[in-house]
Amino acid sequence: MDWTHYRFRSLWPLDAPPARVYEVLERAEDYPRWWPQVREVERIDDTTGHVRIRSLLPYDMTFTAREVRRDPAAGILETALWGDIDGWARWTVTADGSGSLARYDQAVEVNKPLLRRLAVPGRPVFRLNHRLMMRAGRRGLSAYLQAV
Repeated sequence: MDWTHYRFRSLWPLDAPPARVYEVLERAEDYPRWWPQVREVERIDDTTGHVRIRSLLPYDMTFTAREVRRDPAAGILETALWGDIDGWARWTVTADGSGSLARYDQAVEVNKPLLRRLAVPGRPVFRLNHRLMMRAGRRGLSAYLQAV
């Protein structure tokens, strides 16, 4: 097992139509408005940006994200990631009853030296840290969708 490789999946049921959820998710530069752990998104061009995140643990992760797929009809947004993490992340937004389901999938290799050194003993804590970040993101997006 490669202890520095992670796969994540989060499912966010949301009380908003899929097109509205997709519209908010495709504006990554606005994530810091509703997702507390996304501290900064700085656009480089129309498809690429620098991202800085920090969850419960006292370290920042920075990486570049480049859009590789934007398909509103299918509800898919996918990015390639490199920096402190290398890999990809994908949102898939579908109808779910009267609302939506936003599915987040991610597969990454951790490059940040401290996290690589702590890969084996820290893995459960790193996974919990990610889960808490995703929970806060779902809550933030839900509130943001109701406010705007």
